[in-house]
Amino acid sequence: MKALIQNVLKFAKPIVGLALIFNLSSCIDQKKSTGESGNSEDDTSEVFESKIDLTGKKIGYCTPSLNAPYYQALFQSIKSTTEKNGMIFLSADGQDDINKQVAAVEDLITKGVDVLLLNPKDPDALVGATKLAKAAGIPVFIIDSSINPEADYVTTVQSNNLANGELAGEWLAKKFGSKKMNIALLSGNAGNPVGRTRKQGLLQGIAEEQLRSLGYIDLDVRTQAYTDWSYAGGLKAMEDILVAHPDINVVITESDVCVLGAIKAIAQAGKTDDILIVAGADGQKEAIKYIMDTDFYGCTAMNSPVQIGRNAVEYAVQYMNGKTDFPKTSYTPPLLITKENASKYYNPKALF
Repeated sequence: MKALIQNVLKFAKPIVGLALIFNLSSCIDQKKSTGESGNSEDDTSEVFESKIDLTGKKIGYCTPSLNAPYYQALFQSIKSTTEKNGMIFLSADGQDDINKQVAAVEDLITKGVDVLLLNPKDPDALVGATKLAKAAGIPVFIIDSSINPEADYVTTVQSNNLANGELAGEWLAKKFGSKKMNIALLSGNAGNPVGRTRKQGLLQGIAEEQLRSLGYIDLDVRTQAYTDWSYAGGLKAMEDILVAHPDINVVITESDVCVLGAIKAIAQAGKTDDILIVAGADGQKEAIKYIMDTDFYGCTAMNSPVQIGRNAVEYAVQYMNGKTDFPKTSYTPPLLITKENASKYYNPKALF
């Protein structure tokens, strides 16, 4: 056990510096299939069919922050896909401040973008900005996160958080069978709509599989802790949980980033053989590496920033070509990553 703990801690060190800056909320093709990594840094952007000349068209993108690899990968995907299709890419960074993001969106509107791609930090605060964009004749596409339904937007482009969570929860219930699960839940932050949906999916997946296989539900969530979508937050939350609930044998989480820091606390407590980790999202490369190399990180689900960025630009092109019948939410396909398929989705060179 001592050797295992040392190995885990050794593996965790290289990601500490990177993961400390994570504070994300954390995201149609994966090359139109699930056969390659959706988080690849490779230039897989496509040239889309267009009846109109896209030269000079301006795609504006406003991110809540660039202070995390997920946001950086999403930014690069949108930028490269936009430019590969002959359009101009304009960007604005909310710098993790909702007031700055509101001002950044207004600046993009003033610059006369043809389409606005918006990843809102807050689901309510940017409703007014979407209405300003509509008044200026600029269609808005919501990216990755969610926004209040009162906003004026064409569609939301995101991973299927509910379905991904259900897949992860189902996998966990099958893994444990009739064995008792004492669950700790690591969440991002209170009230986040994406986190809430992922959590709902996880719990539904567990309950549905238990009903199918056992005929009853035994869902015992001993505690929930918020991590602020950060490595440091996950570490602190897990340290507290292990003191208050030493019998925990399962950690479920709304995002890989919420639990990557927790792994250090679990290892230091000598419990890597006693606790199984299941994530409802994201397919982060560090998590996939753990899934490949250990038995304590069971699975995660794909939330590919590369795929979401590519899809968003494709929908923008379709809109400029006259398509208007978009669903209010456009999902990427749900995908569970386990030890059996993890090597297909692991790319050590990926930003995320």
